[in-house]
Amino acid sequence: MNDTVGAGRHRGRPRRRRWIGAAVAVAVAGVLVTGALVGDDAFSDTGDTVRLDEGGGRARGAPVDALTQLPTGPAPELRIAATIPEDGSKVLVTTLAGKKSGFTGKVWLWLPPQYKEARYAHSGFPVMIALPGGPGFPVNYWMDRNLKLEASISAWSRDGSSLPFILAMPVLNPRTDGKEGLYWDGSDIPGQPKMGTWLTEDVPDLVRSAFRTIKSRDGWAFMGSSTGGFAGLKAVLQKPDRFKAVIAGGPDILPDSRLWRGYPREKLENSPPELARRLIDRNGPEVYLAFQVGTKGSDVRCRPQVENFIRQYGTGPVKTRFHVDEGGGHNARTYVPGMHDGALIQWVSAHMRGPVPGG
Repeated sequence: MNDTVGAGRHRGRPRRRRWIGAAVAVAVAGVLVTGALVGDDAFSDTGDTVRLDEGGGRARGAPVDALTQLPTGPAPELRIAATIPEDGSKVLVTTLAGKKSGFTGKVWLWLPPQYKEARYAHSGFPVMIALPGGPGFPVNYWMDRNLKLEASISAWSRDGSSLPFILAMPVLNPRTDGKEGLYWDGSDIPGQPKMGTWLTEDVPDLVRSAFRTIKSRDGWAFMGSSTGGFAGLKAVLQKPDRFKAVIAGGPDILPDSRLWRGYPREKLENSPPELARRLIDRNGPEVYLAFQVGTKGSDVRCRPQVENFIRQYGTGPVKTRFHVDEGGGHNARTYVPGMHDGALIQWVSAHMRGPVPGG
């Protein structure tokens, strides 16, 4: 497949659409981290360590309400990886040794500009875990400022289209897929690195350790493309007590890693149709699943699978929304604007909780 995105392009197997991450080379100009400006001399701070002014449960002042979770600490070591030119905000990066999964990998983090505003100084912010497709290693391509995910969330949150989400962008797989198209399906496959636990437990714990978040599932969501869309979709259906919504672009619907061979029961436990059926049978809790597909390339084959899933399982507590990106393909240049053009980010935001201004 030759759909392009930035400096990268897709590559897929017959049964599955995958991404090759966009090249990530980022020069940086100064500014926003938590409550203060950090190094505002343009193009001078890439790799600089960020000193958080809160952490370890010692955020300044009492939380604005009972659902605000102050940083639990200990504060992770964060370095500046990129600057978003549209507003000067920073993409940060850290190496996380997952205590629950046992996997160690990189996570990129971004704070919306509202995070540093005085009116929200004691408020928790919603978190969106953004997952790439393709190898998803050694980088998560959503940290690339050229794909404009951060700039878009920043702009949409200013005009009221979106909540001001904190973005967490972890690696998706434990290593590159090589030539054989090897993926871990964002799951705990027996005998393999526990990537499901990494994505749904270790990464949220990292965000909670560093930043003000929201205690309830109303403050936690996923977004992703291709296999990252599958992983986010599966995570919300598998752990609806922890996550409320997902925006999935050109997602796979079924797990199909060859690593499942010999583990049919475990594979079924990570299948979105089966998880949705069980959620419907027990009548909740409600989840909000937003899908989008383009009309070119591999999304042509993806569309019927998404539509069939919605027809079969978009009922009861499984709330769905679907957008077709006319003229778009299986790439970030389609999916980022499609989040807004298809009213997906607006719909998800309307069913989640944002920061509460303090007195």
